[in-house]
Amino acid sequence: MTPLLFCRYLVEMKGSNRLLLLTLLVVSVSLYTGFLLEVDIPGHKDHHDHTDEYHGHTHREATQSHPRILFPTAEPDRVIVNLTETPENSIAINWRTDTTVTTGVIEWAQSTSGPEFLQAVKEIPATMQRLKVTRPEDPTVTAHYFSGTINGLEPGNRYVYRVGSSGAWSEWYQIQMPEKAKLSFIYFGDAQNDVKSMWSRVVREAYKTMPRVDFMLHAGDLINRHDRDVEWGEWFHAGGFIHATVPSVMTPGNHEYGKGVVLSPQWRPQFNLPLNGPKGLEETCYVVNYSRLKVVSLDAEQIDESPFYLKKQAAWLDSVLTHDPREWTAITFHYPVFSTKPNRDNEKLRDNFKPIFDKHKVDIVLQGHDHAYGRGMVSNVPSGVGVRDRSSGTMYVVSISGPKMYDVSDDPWMERRARNTQLFQIITIEDATMSYKAYTASGELYDAFDLVKSKDGPNILVNQIPDSKERL
Repeated sequence: MTPLLFCRYLVEMKGSNRLLLLTLLVVSVSLYTGFLLEVDIPGHKDHHDHTDEYHGHTHREATQSHPRILFPTAEPDRVIVNLTETPENSIAINWRTDTTVTTGVIEWAQSTSGPEFLQAVKEIPATMQRLKVTRPEDPTVTAHYFSGTINGLEPGNRYVYRVGSSGAWSEWYQIQMPEKAKLSFIYFGDAQNDVKSMWSRVVREAYKTMPRVDFMLHAGDLINRHDRDVEWGEWFHAGGFIHATVPSVMTPGNHEYGKGVVLSPQWRPQFNLPLNGPKGLEETCYVVNYSRLKVVSLDAEQIDESPFYLKKQAAWLDSVLTHDPREWTAITFHYPVFSTKPNRDNEKLRDNFKPIFDKHKVDIVLQGHDHAYGRGMVSNVPSGVGVRDRSSGTMYVVSISGPKMYDVSDDPWMERRARNTQLFQIITIEDATMSYKAYTASGELYDAFDLVKSKDGPNILVNQIPDSKERL
């Protein structure tokens, strides 16, 4: 029956028959809408308390009003720069096109004050990977992903690049290579939900606050459903040109994994991360080496799910920090060693990795998952309870950048905490000091401290907490 005939039939009906039909119609639409929204099932819980797997949010509006977010064309989109193992001398670049494009090229040159750089452009052929993603409730998306690496760059210099092929090029992007003496980066906790509408202002406020950072670090759960291409499209849309001009490094969260511990099919095609970690964990567990800073990504979901990969990552991390140390060490993974959420405790992670952090005097551990903010230097007693203790010199941070919020506990390990607050953090290393500042989505300074290196003992913590009350 067509909608017009149905409306006419409804008008002609009388009394209780019309009321009954209307009631059935409302109930049917409600049930159908609830199915589309994938409403949470009460009591659904798995072994790691992934009770946040489902979120009542539909992407139909994004798909219909912004098809460019979902469907590729011949023109490059989702352009992103990632860190390589040697980020002072090279950059890794990825982009996407439709399947009519079968070859891709990176053109690059040293930046000039005018267009004369066009006279010295160099070319790098890109590798191509085809990816077809199908979900029952979404359109099928088939795309070609391209990747390449520019090597031989000089620290502190500025370069331009574009990607594409004949007749379909991106704009020229400009990128600043890091200096060896000073380094800065932005750290984001989970984006995960409503990424286009509500995480976008956070990444853009962070860029506006300090546009000349050397990289951005994402501590997992970039999106909500691991294989939903429209959500990845929203993540790239939210960052826009920032992704193409400020290198990113990311560690996977539980939402980058599907059932059966299956990594997002988009993860490796759309990112270009180091391959120097344990075999089987390519581009999820790896190390990035600056002259003064070592950044390590651990795959927290594989630690949680696989005894084999837990042991592999622990042994690999101990070896990396023993045989190739740096002055400063930052480690990122998704699950917190000490949680901010009440009644959460990642005992297996803490028992296997905190001794390694203590042994090697790791400076800072950057985490997500708990959708609240907390930070502190911590030791743990046999019960597993975190106790505020500066003797280790290691700062543990849990943060959230997206709009989905949890309660925050009153555990005594935290020196500053917050609930219902979207944040980004700017971290700078200069001389013997690591400076940390946490800002809210509205640009307000919410937390700050310095870690100062000492010759023999642990880092010296200098708190610079603003006078504002904690958001609890």
